[in-house]
Amino acid sequence: MRLPLVIFLIAPLIEIASFIIVGQAIGVLPTLGLIILSAVVGVALLRFQGAGILRRLQSEAQRGVDPGRELVHAALLVVAAFLLIVPGFFGDIIGILLFLPFIRDLAWRLIKPRLVVRSGFSGGGFRTTRPADENVVDLGDDEFQRESNPNSARPDSPWRDPRIGRD
Repeated sequence: MRLPLVIFLIAPLIEIASFIIVGQAIGVLPTLGLIILSAVVGVALLRFQGAGILRRLQSEAQRGVDPGRELVHAALLVVAAFLLIVPGFFGDIIGILLFLPFIRDLAWRLIKPRLVVRSGFSGGGFRTTRPADENVVDLGDDEFQRESNPNSARPDSPWRDPRIGRD
């Protein structure tokens, strides 16, 4: 839990150091040009690759295939574009790496065991479940009943606030 905090605190220092190093090596104007170019490339790559992933995500959902991989790819593309758009050379390097499909597949393999995709579709669709967890109680429709709230204007509404009088 401390690693994200450390990265969050150290990342700006790394970015400032990279600005100084690159600025000294190639000059101020070329450095600013690279920053602007990386933002333009980030927007262009997001539009180009993002549309393709959204199409694949839609087709997998229509076929009833688990779209988890495409969801992770889409999320990582958004993160990559954000890193390219935000000024900084260290973030740009990470953003460019995230645009590579094999890096996203590696992230998918790391995330897949922890990901649960559920669908509320009654007909087709997809349903992925995780291994049994002792903290989860799964009940069928015939194993529970919802009791009505006597203070509710609608007896079946569990969201009625009892402090508010009836109209």
